[in-house]
Parts: sequence; structure tokens; C-alpha cells
Amino acid sequence: MTRVEIAVVGVHVLDTHVLGITSIPEGSQGQLVPTIKISPAGTAGGTAVVLSRLGAAVHSFGAIGADAMGDALLAMLCREGVDVGGLVRTTAAQTSASVIPVRPNGDRPAWHCVGANAMLRLEDLNLDEVIRSSHLHLGGPEFLGGPAAGELLQYAKSNGLSTSVDILAAGDPGLLQWIADVLAHTDYLLPNDEQVLGLTGAADVLAGARCLLAAGPGCVAVTQGSKGALIVSHDETVEVPAFAIDVVDTTGCGDAFSAGFILGRTLGRDLRGAARLGCATAAHVATGIGTDAGAYDFDVVEALASGDHSATA
Repeated sequence: MTRVEIAVVGVHVLDTHVLGITSIPEGSQGQLVPTIKISPAGTAGGTAVVLSRLGAAVHSFGAIGADAMGDALLAMLCREGVDVGGLVRTTAAQTSASVIPVRPNGDRPAWHCVGANAMLRLEDLNLDEVIRSSHLHLGGPEFLGGPAAGELLQYAKSNGLSTSVDILAAGDPGLLQWIADVLAHTDYLLPNDEQVLGLTGAADVLAGARCLLAAGPGCVAVTQGSKGALIVSHDETVEVPAFAIDVVDTTGCGDAFSAGFILGRTLGRDLRGAARLGCATAAHVATGIGTDAGAYDFDVVEALASGDHSATA
């Protein structure tokens, strides 16, 4: 595989997963669980980890706290081969963190602290370093702010980079207005199905994806959980089903799909091929705990993706 350089900007989170949760203990009672694990995550941080696993040269840009959680997050990203030189540290807020109780079926509600992600400003980014890559992935444009995020993406596009955007917040029409400046400079918008319906008010995901496409991006790639992915561009609509797997934890599956899809496109795959690679990557992540689950690499994911399992919508 040709090694590509990808800049990942935005939300970096330290996740704590608690497995085997069926209920919250009453009062101050305790409960034994089989596993508690921390992992790097976020629409930028999680995607960075998976991209690096797949063989890309990844450069992370964002804000984390000057605290012990930030130390742990940096160490875990470095261990995965991610270049963390673009991560700034702040004393104004803690490192963004989530606690995720994972149910036996893989569902995972969460408690989340926004923390340092809300402190990131455009002036914190070394744009000359960002544009050394061939692709820019922005995870969480709503935290950087619509106008600033739009300026970042426009600068990347003007310097020859392709771009992708993943939204972290739940979808609502107000959020779509907030990030409106982003969409005209976005090659690939990567929402989930609930975000699509919330952002657009559409009756179904396909209609919502087409509505988002009309707002400016070149392509809308929607993750649909166990249904797989729906890809809508101006030229075609492609549906790729998810792989049949034994789910352990679905945390980070959206970020994993983004990583596989982005890498597929930067390697010249068509939309169907890129979506298959994205779904295969998400499948590997879902069989373990957290975004950094498993020991997969590009060859392993490619072998899974090579099966004939897609259909045109």
C-alpha cells in the first residue's frame, strides 16, 4: 500500500469503558465488572488511531488538558504511531473524557466532559504543518466554530488537500446553520443516520443525505449501525451492508468507518470500494473494546473488505 499522509484536526478524548453493565447500582453500592479499559477516542483522536493502524502517516492537531489524563492520551496516541506535535496543551480546561458503560449487547450510553476540546482556536493550529498532508480530516467542526472551521477547510482545499468532516454533536437544524461555512469546502461529510435525520428533519436517511448533499459537500457518507453505510454523491447512490460479526463494543465504530473510507478514497478507491473498506474497519473495531481494539492492519481489513457484499440503492 502506498503510504499517505493525513492531518486529523479536532476532538480528542480519553474514553473509559466499563464492560458488563446491565444497571447502575443503587445508592452507594458497588458492582464487580469483568473489564475496565481506557482508550484514545474522539472524531479526530479515534480516527487518527485507526488511520495509523491502517498504515497512514497521521498528524494530530487539537487541544488537550495539562493533566494526567492528557499525559495518558498522548502516550496512547504515540504508542499507536500518531504524530502528536500538533496537539496543544491548556491549563484552562481538563482533557476531554468520557465514561462509557457497555451493555452486554454492545450498546454504550456515555457520560462526557467536553473539556479542552472547547478551547481549540484556529490560531492554535500550525497551518503550514497541516497542509503538508494530502488529506485533512476535521472531527467536530462545531467546537472550532463554523466560520473558523470553514476557513481551515478552504485553506486546505486551496493548497490541494482533499477534506472530510465528521460531526460529534447530535444533529439539529441549528447545528447545520452553525457549520454552514464548512460544507462548501468538504469533499466527504461523514454523519451517522440519527444526525442526518436530526440535521435535516427528513422522513428517511436517503432523503436527509440528499438534503445535506445540496448544502455543499461533494459526498455524504452515512453510517447506519448494523445496516452498514449509505453513500450519496451527485453521480451515484451506493449502499454497503455491515459485516456479520459478534459485537463486543460499538464505541468508535463511526470513527473506524471514517478512517477506512478516507483511506480508501486517498488510495483511489471508488465510493463503493472505500465504503467497503470503512465497513470492514468498523467490524474489526466492534469485536473489541474501544477504538484501539484488536490487532488489525490494512492487509487484515482488506481481506475482510474483499468479500462481495454490497448493493446499489
